[in-house]
Amino acid sequence: MVHVRKAYCETAEGEQVHYRHAAGDRGPVVFFHQTASSSQMYLKTFERIGGSWDCYAFDTPGFGGSFDPAADTKPPMSQYVDWMYQAVRSAGIDRCHLVGHHTGACIATEMAARYPDLAKSVTLAGPVPLTEDERIEFSRHFGTPFTPTVSGSYLLDNWDYLRALGAHEDVMLFHREMADMLRAWWGRIQSYSAVWGQDFTRFYRELACPILIMAAPQDVLRPYLDRAREIRPDARVLDIAGANFEPDLDPDRFAHGIAAFFSTVEKSS
Repeated sequence: MVHVRKAYCETAEGEQVHYRHAAGDRGPVVFFHQTASSSQMYLKTFERIGGSWDCYAFDTPGFGGSFDPAADTKPPMSQYVDWMYQAVRSAGIDRCHLVGHHTGACIATEMAARYPDLAKSVTLAGPVPLTEDERIEFSRHFGTPFTPTVSGSYLLDNWDYLRALGAHEDVMLFHREMADMLRAWWGRIQSYSAVWGQDFTRFYRELACPILIMAAPQDVLRPYLDRAREIRPDARVLDIAGANFEPDLDPDRFAHGIAAFFSTVEKSS
């Protein structure tokens, strides 16, 4: 049985960042979640490779158990990357495999580009090589807040949003993601603003470590997977299912696929 422990580390300003850790002999591996999930989205991964791989999953500021950025601000992606890099180093990690899903892929990519000595490899579930016009179009669909209302109508708005993304394929995933969405109702808007303002492609081109990319056929970012392959033909591609929740809905292929990639990277280094 894999034991997952919860803990906090700090940013340079002393803000608390929450993370989950499953100890292992190899790695370490650092995971960043999508919007508006939390580190819980990697628990099935921990169950499968924790114990073998030293796994850490961090809650981005505004999500899970981490601190909230000031409500009247919309921090740029560079700030999120700085916070998460400081958290990773505060947890005692100086070199690792980075794994990111959607928004987490944006964080992992920029972090690896800006701090190349940190990254043994980068794994991206849903890379985001969007043009400026595409980022604007995405912002129209993924930038509207589900503001709490006395009537409770916002609860159904959140539920329908998650159903459209595929969470209904597992009712307990649906329930968990709903709880995470409600907690992060404003953090979601802040982080998406950072995503649409980031030049992901520039950082993706700069990556100097091995790359693994993936996106399920129903993933909203699947149309851009081929573009990510064209930009970086050296990137390996993992075939996977699971809509926008690959680690939960295709857990074996996700966990064992990334572990095989890590092993290959470590053998060649």
